Formats: sequence, C-alpha cells, structure tokens
Amino acid sequence: QVRLVESGGGLVQAGGSLRLSCAASGSISSINAMGWYRQAPGKQHELVADITTGGSTNYADSVKGRFTISRDNANNTVYLQMNSLKPEDTAVYYCNADIIPSYSVRAYQYWGQGTQVTVSS
Repeated sequence: QVRLVESGGGLVQAGGSLRLSCAASGSISSINAMGWYRQAPGKQHELVADITTGGSTNYADSVKGRFTISRDNANNTVYLQMNSLKPEDTAVYYCNADIIPSYSVRAYQYWGQGTQVTVSS
C-alpha cells in the first residue's frame, strides 16, 4: 500500500504564513512529480504547484512569488511554503504524487486526504 499523509494546515490571518508537508510511505519503487492542488467551496479543483524529481517547479499564476514548493527525495516528502496568504487562498489542499509502487512497472497517481487552510481577513 502507498499512502500520502499531509500535515500543516490551519487557520491564519491574511498576510501570514503556513507550511504544508506531505510524506509518501509504503511499497514505493520511485516517485516522479509531486504537487499540491486545492479546492475552494464552489470552485474547481486547481493545481497550485508541482515539482519534478530534478527540482523543476511550476506554479499557478495566483500563487507565484508567494508560495514555494520543495521536496526531500530521500524522505519522499514534498513541502509547500505559503507566505503572504490571502483570504482567497482558503481551500482544502491536496497532495498528489506520481508513484511507481514496488509491485508495478507503471506509475499511478496518488492523493492525500486533504488539509484545510483557512485565511481570515
């Protein structure tokens, strides 16, 4: 079994910071891209940021310059540092990873359970 476990969400005032973490565990052969998505009430699921194994990153325009994604390949963990948070960043944030399980030759998409981020004005 492969699992993604997120932590670090919470309530913060506008302008504040939060750091999300997501650790992959289980029978893992390798991990390709990892990323963060979010879904706000009444809105579509959207990509926030992703990062390749080599460290190349991609960000949604709405978070560029405020959020930073990073990863620790040795510990199968991805992070999202969120600074200058705005009320419109309020959403459930989901970790995503493209993982090759040890029992397979192909990759599968895995998702975390989601962590709530609430930014008050």
